[in-house]
Amino acid sequence: MRPLQRNDENMPQIWMTYDELATLCGCTPAEARLRALHLSLNRRKSRDGATRVKLDLALTARFFASIREADFDLDGAIEALQTTHRQMAELLAPPGFRERGAA
Repeated sequence: MRPLQRNDENMPQIWMTYDELATLCGCTPAEARLRALHLSLNRRKSRDGATRVKLDLALTARFFASIREADFDLDGAIEALQTTHRQMAELLAPPGFRERGAA
């Protein structure tokens, strides 16, 4: 078993705009930009014209924690997906297929 390595190869790359980083950090976009400069985060201009910064390890951990804390009804989403799948399968099933499968 290989030990976990802490390098950029194994780290997920999460890029955020200054607005998104501001939301994550609870500050203004201007303060988020200064924070990114202070932390020497990688910055890149995206095709949409927005500048994005690559989160470091601490900010990535904060991002994942915020997702875990989000009030998301995962069970409800799974149930809705299964219901939709069942309804679509019934619509696409050839005539007589359900009767044969039920016997």
